[in-house]
Amino acid sequence: MKQTSILSYWTVRYFWILFAGLLVIAAAAVWWTKQQTMDSRLQTVELLAQDIADRLSGEDGTVTVPPYLTQLLQKRAQYFNLGPGICLLVTDHNGKLLYASDPITQEELPLKLNASLDRALEPGMKAIIAPITYDEAKIGQVTILQPTRPLTRLPDLQWAFGLAFLSLAALGWLTIYLLSRKLSRPIRKVASAAREISLGHYDVSLHADTKERELGELLHSFKEMAGRLKQLEHSRSFMLAGLTHELKTPVTSVKGLVHAVREKVVTGEEADEFLDIALLESGRLERMVSDLLDYNALAAGVVPMNRDRLDASALLSEIVYQWRLLQEDGMPEPSLQLPHEPVQIAGDSLRIQQIIVNLLHNSAQAKHPDRPLHIDIALRVRDKHAEITVRDNGSGIPVSEQQLIFERFFRGENKKLSIRGLGLGLAFSKLLAAAQGGELAFIESSEQGTTFALTLPLTE
Repeated sequence: MKQTSILSYWTVRYFWILFAGLLVIAAAAVWWTKQQTMDSRLQTVELLAQDIADRLSGEDGTVTVPPYLTQLLQKRAQYFNLGPGICLLVTDHNGKLLYASDPITQEELPLKLNASLDRALEPGMKAIIAPITYDEAKIGQVTILQPTRPLTRLPDLQWAFGLAFLSLAALGWLTIYLLSRKLSRPIRKVASAAREISLGHYDVSLHADTKERELGELLHSFKEMAGRLKQLEHSRSFMLAGLTHELKTPVTSVKGLVHAVREKVVTGEEADEFLDIALLESGRLERMVSDLLDYNALAAGVVPMNRDRLDASALLSEIVYQWRLLQEDGMPEPSLQLPHEPVQIAGDSLRIQQIIVNLLHNSAQAKHPDRPLHIDIALRVRDKHAEITVRDNGSGIPVSEQQLIFERFFRGENKKLSIRGLGLGLAFSKLLAAAQGGELAFIESSEQGTTFALTLPLTE
């Protein structure tokens, strides 16, 4: 399909629609005006015919034709603007021709007028009849044959109609042209900025003052999108660099340790210690690769999910108990706030455990150095969903990082320096929650702690 600009598309189509509409309206107006003009002038001719008929009634009951009748007809026709071609016929009650403004004989009279129907026989002519009476008896008649064309002639109104038609068409086209140009200008800027973004140039500037709320929202949203894309692109490059570093570090360590043992740089118990360290690094690398594979499989939707009927209170108690057993001594046990009534949820117990354990690990890693760690887990029922909130009193998440915590491979500055990992924990947990028909949401974070909420559907 051939594409064109908004400016030319709307202006051309609007012009033709406006032109056609005005043309129809103008044609209807001209036709109606002509009909009204003809009716009005026919009434004038009828009055003229009656006036002449009143002048022709003699005192003795006969039709008397005055000598000034021709001049009277000419003056009246000129005064009323009846045009040329008007013909006046005077006949008695027997149909005998007594007077004709045009040279017509008695034999030609039937060719001009159908006496039985009192109408003109020639096309384009109107016959106006006025009886001549004496003592209420008809003694003759006056017939005026009037051409219809002069009756509908509008010399002045035609120019007025034409000027009004052209003025309205030009005004309408100018209006839509100005509106379309004002509408298309910010859209062209947005399209140009989009092309710049597609080329990888995220530093775009959109300066267009517009009073239309929709256009203002479009420009504002696009600028926010451009800033967000720039931030995500920067974060992606930074996170990929961190991922490469995290994967490269154990490989380099394993290679260096094995090379030292092979070259007999270390021997005996020290060589065994080097090999143990190499095994630990290999295990860490294996877990990283496993996390990557699990995340990609879940993102592709190939990981099966069970929809078991689970007791949420019992499941949370078991998860917290198992997690506490694997922690170092001195780690406080999370407090549980469970409802008195059983809460039945639908989900996969293993995947739910992965999510809760990941949240507990994050809370433990965010421990504030100046106060003991407290983790609170609460279970509530909200609108056909079970909500599990995990709240800690750790150091919190910086405001600049809160929008990126669910991005894959993202790791905060503080966490990056102290703990090794790929930054897939929260992103993986969010996918696990969505795969079970639930949601993992970030609620709030400050220097007093952080809160996450996991919602899961209740069983019917």
